[in-house]
Amino acid sequence: MKFATYRIKKTGRVTYGSVVEGKGGIKFTDIGKDWGSDLRRWIEADQMDILKEIGQELKPAYSEKDIEYMVPIQSGQKIVCIGVNYAKRNAEYKDGSEAPKYPSVFLRYLDSFVGHGQNMVRPPESDKLDYEGEIVIIIGKGGRRIPRNDALSHIAGLTLMNEGTLRDWVRHAKFNVTQGKNFDKSGVIGPWMMTADEVDNYDNLTIQTRVNGQLRQNDNTSNLMFPFDYIVSYVSTFMTLKPGDMISTGTPNGAGARFTPPKYLEPGDRVEVTAAGVGTLRNGVEDEV
Repeated sequence: MKFATYRIKKTGRVTYGSVVEGKGGIKFTDIGKDWGSDLRRWIEADQMDILKEIGQELKPAYSEKDIEYMVPIQSGQKIVCIGVNYAKRNAEYKDGSEAPKYPSVFLRYLDSFVGHGQNMVRPPESDKLDYEGEIVIIIGKGGRRIPRNDALSHIAGLTLMNEGTLRDWVRHAKFNVTQGKNFDKSGVIGPWMMTADEVDNYDNLTIQTRVNGQLRQNDNTSNLMFPFDYIVSYVSTFMTLKPGDMISTGTPNGAGARFTPPKYLEPGDRVEVTAAGVGTLRNGVEDEV
């Protein structure tokens, strides 16, 4: 089942509900009206089965024209990002380096993301805003030093990310990329959370990114150097993962910076990330004013 967090345009109230897809378009139940406004609380309480039952029983309350999508998990503690994880992506650097022994890891913050359908924002400090389509793990059961053979049971579901990056700002310092990864509203997460029971095989999920209809990225999680179970286990070695934490799993080759000349995003561009059976994450681009 899929669950979206959204703001009702008419009232400004933030709520969440199950996603109902049919001939009449996409509609949403309003679970938050009577059951609390935070999707994460169900994950933390290990009550996703109850939430699904509620989502099935309720009638749709709103359609897409009535709502504004928000990042599905609004109260998670951490957004952890894995860099250069697809094998072709590592080769794309053309630096002759061997495959890494461990994942590259950095953190992002909720303020650096907007929801599905909203514009990612290019700041005045840089014209090198790039796209990166990614599949995102949403942690269900938390833990520390999670064994790899148990790691997949700690996943509550998946969502998608356009991990917008200011390429020149990731090179402002010698050892980190934090600056170029955390400009306000530079990335997008959504459109919703798909529960883990709908994932057949984490090692066989196709991901594609299109810019203005042109296919730019196309790969499969079978090509990850560090698959989902390893990522969850590895990250939990040095930090305690908590319910609602998100881990992006890396982007395929084909980001704008790797073209000659580079193809950075500009105002008016449209980006679509499709993956994992979750659906399609769409966003536009605008300049900060």
